[in-house]
Amino acid sequence: MTHPIFRKDIFIGTPFEIRFQAMLRSTLYKRSWHLIVADPGAGKTMGIRELVRTIGSPTILAVVAPKNNEDESALGNQLWSALGLSLRGHWSNRKPKLMGHLHQYGTQCLIVDDAHDLEFQHLLFIKELTDQGRLQYDHPLGLCLVAAGRGDTIPLKETLYQPDPTWLQFRRRLDKLEPFCKIPGHTSEEVREILAALETVYCEVLPQLNLRQWSSSIYTWLTQLALDPTNSGRVTMDNLMTLVTAALEWSYEAKATDVLAEMLEKAASLLVLHRDTLKLIDGAGPSTEAPQAIPSEQGNGSKTKPETKPEREVAQADHDPHNTETVITVEEQVQMKPEQEMGEENVRAETKREAGSLVQSGKMPKCTFPGLVEISLKRFQDSDTQLVECPGCGRTRTLTPAKGILRLKPHEKRKVNTPNTEKRWVKGEPDWDMVGGE
Repeated sequence: MTHPIFRKDIFIGTPFEIRFQAMLRSTLYKRSWHLIVADPGAGKTMGIRELVRTIGSPTILAVVAPKNNEDESALGNQLWSALGLSLRGHWSNRKPKLMGHLHQYGTQCLIVDDAHDLEFQHLLFIKELTDQGRLQYDHPLGLCLVAAGRGDTIPLKETLYQPDPTWLQFRRRLDKLEPFCKIPGHTSEEVREILAALETVYCEVLPQLNLRQWSSSIYTWLTQLALDPTNSGRVTMDNLMTLVTAALEWSYEAKATDVLAEMLEKAASLLVLHRDTLKLIDGAGPSTEAPQAIPSEQGNGSKTKPETKPEREVAQADHDPHNTETVITVEEQVQMKPEQEMGEENVRAETKREAGSLVQSGKMPKCTFPGLVEISLKRFQDSDTQLVECPGCGRTRTLTPAKGILRLKPHEKRKVNTPNTEKRWVKGEPDWDMVGGE
């Protein structure tokens, strides 16, 4: 059984959260306006929630930008509900009273999460509300528009830089020195600090946990092109926790006292290499049994060798084993290279060569998947999936759209000559064909 600790939302004061919350606190105390941008999955929402819990609501009033609803009442009703007020009555009657309630409750700062979803009318409503607070109550409000964005993109910039006087007034309310702020993710050293904190959190279930020795390998995996498309060299908290908790959960179910290296490699492979692979779930569905550790001669059931091997570089070593950092080798980095960098044709050619060598050696595993998996052409065209994985043998194949629907053909049998010149039947590789096609 999975331990409940792996399903809890755990807040850690990471370097990103320190930077992010420092910006939010500055907005609160200065009553300034900022547009704050960070990568998706960096930890913005969790940081806002923790700050509201620490300082208290309604001193800080945090809401989420309405999606697919450009009416100003959609945002206004969220602010109204955040104050704990009833939504009875028409919006036109409640709207003039909202700023009075904010003044009465002592609200000092408004935070709008997912601000990239704000519409034209929402921004106009925010300006009108804050102008009313200045004019009628002499009550300035700080404003943080927290948006998700990659690279140097600035969400809402096209809207805010329109030549109309309304948007000129809106821009004037932004902070003069720091109107647009980018909060980056974690560096390699910061990843090591987070892993040290996670060792304390999960020591209850894994008493001998030592994550810091894998910090360089984890950083290398999480800065691959699939997870860091802008080549920023920064790691988001969401990707880090997904990788680590998956490996820790599997290690715990395998009755280990420390994270198993093969579990880390498996989690990294699923997160990086097979991120865009369509995996077909058939039969009884995924198994809840823990992956078993593969024993080896050294007692380490992983391709990743211990830090004492000569081909590994030790970044830092002292008498404390928890200060030893293991760096992934060049060969392992090549193995973890994303499929999109290798090229689709090279991947298919390599797969065929491996399958051919297995057939000649008589070690080709028999695929037991007999059924048809029908995929409508429209669903296939609407997705970006390029590879699919057979649930029986696990080999990936390229999909090619055509008329009709796509299906997985039954595995055909063919004759091969084994080294002892005897003939026997083995199952060949699966292929994709179209119903109604040639």
